[in-house]
Amino acid sequence: MKPGSVDWRRCLGDPAHFAREVLGQRLHPGQAAWLTNSRCRENLLATGNRWGKSFVSAVKLVHAALFRVRSTRFDGSGRYRAVVASITQEQANLVFDQAVRLVHQSPLLAPLVGSLVRTPFPRLTLGNGATIESRSTQNRGQYLLGNDYDLFVFDEVAFESDAEYVVEEVIQMRLADREGRLDLVSTPNGKNWFYRRACELQSGVRRGYYQTGDSRENVAISRRFLHERVRCFSERRVRQNIMGQFVDSGGEVIPGAHVDLALALEARLRRRGTAESVGEGRYVTGWDLARKRTATVGVTVALVDGVARVVALERFQHLDWQVVIERIKARQRGYPGQLVLDATGLGDVIAQQLAEYNPLCFVFTPVSKSELLTNLEVIHAQRRIAYGRWEIADSQGRVWSLEDELRQARWDDNSECDALMALALAVWPLHRGGRAAVQPRVGRI
Repeated sequence: MKPGSVDWRRCLGDPAHFAREVLGQRLHPGQAAWLTNSRCRENLLATGNRWGKSFVSAVKLVHAALFRVRSTRFDGSGRYRAVVASITQEQANLVFDQAVRLVHQSPLLAPLVGSLVRTPFPRLTLGNGATIESRSTQNRGQYLLGNDYDLFVFDEVAFESDAEYVVEEVIQMRLADREGRLDLVSTPNGKNWFYRRACELQSGVRRGYYQTGDSRENVAISRRFLHERVRCFSERRVRQNIMGQFVDSGGEVIPGAHVDLALALEARLRRRGTAESVGEGRYVTGWDLARKRTATVGVTVALVDGVARVVALERFQHLDWQVVIERIKARQRGYPGQLVLDATGLGDVIAQQLAEYNPLCFVFTPVSKSELLTNLEVIHAQRRIAYGRWEIADSQGRVWSLEDELRQARWDDNSECDALMALALAVWPLHRGGRAAVQPRVGRI
């Protein structure tokens, strides 16, 4: 196709048309919808594997760099920078390399390539001065600091271990200079931060565009292969890896649906105007005491009408034991009631110094810990617990959240889930109540 036969004005406003006419690429309907609609300051795409999210991200990067897509208010600011970043440089390069191929394979765009370098990081420069780069988000976004971008595509964000910090504290500030756009693209990975962000966009709490995608939309994938995967996969794997849905990753102590219910119950109580200090209820406080690598956490619940509502939470590290004891005493004065204490190891010494509060001491063993966590699961299943997110900054500047810890705690990996244990201790006195049936687990300790 000759440059003169292309409707470039339409290509500017219609990226899907640009993909067909300039790049010679055939898009499936889901990809076309993403390119057409993902024009907000923040856009989120959650799809199954092999849907083609890396490919469509590469198309978007090329389109944005060629037309320098941004507010005209910043046209005088010079360069245009688009970047794809991911959990590893190799993963980011998968998208970058596709963008490079799209440009080189297009007779219309190949002459516009100014330069292509691979070190110190991959960068394609077009004749208009715009660049497409590839970066890693490793070390909490260390390699992004000091840069500014107009378009940031974060690929496989659901697999970033510290996604909230990387996005909020690092990436968003890279976009501040020119009100750049952010695309969060990934296959779901349980109900982690990516899931929460999707919920905020879908519900309208946060402004932006949200889209999902089923692998079966991609006509380039073998139908026989997909049918075989659907037949052999478990329902959970089909929903996550094929349908692109958010499901529990498996083995969670508290199923994600139960966490959702507890958060929703807290929201309802707040809408009703119920004060955080529930004077007519009785209080129970559970304390999980720190080991060498963990934190001390104290959780207080108010028991009202059979519901345990978290009304106080404290989390700290590296404090002298005497300070810890004073913190526990202060909590008891503020929320007088039953005290349940982790008495494992040095905990029994702490318990002796808190004898005036007649603490219920709990020693963690494989058996007792299993029973403690099973009780917490039952309380959730009975819809007898409510709590908010409870975000707290730690000593390293990271934001810890109760919701995140509860969603990530697994039966085979919970040794550092201190808030989980403190919450379980706080509701332990309810363990003799009527117990709802929960799905049986096998080999969870």
